[in-house]
Amino acid sequence: MTIVATILPVTHDLGAFQVRRVLPNPQRVMVGPFIFVDEFGPAIIPAGQAMDVRPHPHIGLATVTWLFEGAIDHRDSLGNFATIRPGQVNLMTAGQGIVHSERGLTAERENAKPIYGMQTWLALPDGQEDIAPAFESHADLPLVDDGSASARIMMGSLWGRTSPTTQHAATIYAEIILAPGGSIPIDDEADERAVMLVGGEASIDGVYLELFALSVLAPGMVAKLKTSTGGRVILLGGEAFATPRHVWWNFVHSARERINQAKRDWTEGRFPLVPGDIDDFIPLPQRPLTSSDR
Repeated sequence: MTIVATILPVTHDLGAFQVRRVLPNPQRVMVGPFIFVDEFGPAIIPAGQAMDVRPHPHIGLATVTWLFEGAIDHRDSLGNFATIRPGQVNLMTAGQGIVHSERGLTAERENAKPIYGMQTWLALPDGQEDIAPAFESHADLPLVDDGSASARIMMGSLWGRTSPTTQHAATIYAEIILAPGGSIPIDDEADERAVMLVGGEASIDGVYLELFALSVLAPGMVAKLKTSTGGRVILLGGEAFATPRHVWWNFVHSARERINQAKRDWTEGRFPLVPGDIDDFIPLPQRPLTSSDR
């Protein structure tokens, strides 16, 4: 059996668009280093509205932002500013602590604009959970294309090509676009792998994928992804973690006390500010939507 688990998303309606979360989940907390997987859109944000994710903190993880459509301005407490666009992977390593915001472009606020993409978190491996924070952005990503299927490799090594994006733990992450009748093999090297159909239709070894569900693949076997009419699929996974990770709100760590300290630090104002976005922030929630300890 190629698919060993199918995780259905929990959908959050944000008004202008929906966010679908598949990890963490009671069925499974992680796939490789991926511990949080959100898909959002496709949608059109109305004129006068925008994505406005106020400054908020992270520890013990790295965030990866990937857009299919639209644009987002990233700012963080290291002083980094980047406009995230399709085809550009943005990796923010939180480590011992970082604060960032993600907002729609000011110049586009009064216009209707598309939003469609992925927000994922990677747990940092043992010994690296509290490294120094960092940020990087890459647009020079390898593309594998045979005319019927193309794959943009955001992280890791796949189909003989390697992405320049930093890996803290062995990671694979790719966007696959299948033309009608197209197919592509899914490599078997990673410890853990999963695919998500985010548009169109596709099957893996003859089993049709459910839109926006995470299909976890059996380890150690090559699978074939194919489509009749065309589809867009995300492939993710990598190194299996031996030590469990806890998730509470925006904090990930192997030690619950480290997460509790981060809660206190945010409440008491000990995290750094985000230059250019200091007038507002997201307060610590009483009951977060994201938690692995339910």
